[in-house]
Amino acid sequence: MTEMEHADIERRAARVRLLLMDVDGVLTDGRLINVPGPDGKMVETKAFDSQDGISLQWLGWHGIHTGVISGRVSPATEERARQVKMRYIYQGHIEKIPILEEIQQASGISPGEMAYAGDDLTDVVVMRRVGLAIATANARPEVKRAAHYVTSASGGRGAIREVAELLLRAQGRWPDILKKYEVE
Repeated sequence: MTEMEHADIERRAARVRLLLMDVDGVLTDGRLINVPGPDGKMVETKAFDSQDGISLQWLGWHGIHTGVISGRVSPATEERARQVKMRYIYQGHIEKIPILEEIQQASGISPGEMAYAGDDLTDVVVMRRVGLAIATANARPEVKRAAHYVTSASGGRGAIREVAELLLRAQGRWPDILKKYEVE
């Protein structure tokens, strides 16, 4: 990455007030796990990264809201969003633009102050409309080409932690996190 590209990403990250993201392949590694429920019927579950989780809470502490727009409906996603205190939880939406517009209207946050992290083709349309478009390391090549920033980490393996640290650093909040945990 050139110095100019790095400066552009920092400038974009400094403006972010809302981080939206896809779920499968971004908050998870994309695998869907089916296990039998108490009634014997199969239940879908997912694995989420704990470091992603704490960093999503840090964003909230510093006034950066979070949310998901996912094509799949999953109780595991609903629970994870509750655990990390996400403000916006939209599931079952492959067509994501109407949801983005609804969130924009409800939040009063302009697209230029939003970031979106995705990994697949359905995410590109949102990425083209926000101030900071992020692709995970495991994203499709087409998604990476549409991104301002591509994470080093894969989805479900710390990609969102990397994004959270990028945002907090760009907004001068990372020292607050380090101080809170007595890290020098």
